[in-house]
Amino acid sequence: MHKSRIKFVSMIFFFISAFFYLLHDKYFPAEQAEKNYVPVVAVHDGDTVSVIINSKEEKVRLIGIDAPEISQRPWGKRSQEYLETVLSSSGWKVKLETDIEKKDKYGRILVYLWSDDDKMINLLMVKSGNAMLYTVPPNVKHVDEFISAQREAKDKRLGIWGEKGLKEKPSDYRRKHPIS
Repeated sequence: MHKSRIKFVSMIFFFISAFFYLLHDKYFPAEQAEKNYVPVVAVHDGDTVSVIINSKEEKVRLIGIDAPEISQRPWGKRSQEYLETVLSSSGWKVKLETDIEKKDKYGRILVYLWSDDDKMINLLMVKSGNAMLYTVPPNVKHVDEFISAQREAKDKRLGIWGEKGLKEKPSDYRRKHPIS
């Protein structure tokens, strides 16, 4: 009789715990969602930022895009400033989404950044003409969206696609101007 009472009390405790867990997620979703955001602490250029993950500063590279290098004047600085503006409007907090490959050869975490209003920041960079499509398989989860965004930015002659736009792809520029 003693063992059956313990089982009964344990089951009641389990169901009450489950009820409050589900109730909490239903009535406090913002608090739950807040746990998925990480703070941005630095913007290095138009496609690389530093965030805090598990109390550690990590450099992350935005997947699917290539922004002009800072020394590709004036586009590198404009790209960086646009990214800062987007991040500022998101309260300097973002959600991270990874793809197949988690890190690049430089040890940066590869991510899609999401703003607090659920917009993919990588995509905003391309749509605004502040970055171009740069796909490195196997990380191709959102490639169709990037292709469409770049086509739209080119058609509208936005940013780097304008009349006095970017003269050289960032990847070509890096080959000609390697960092020592």
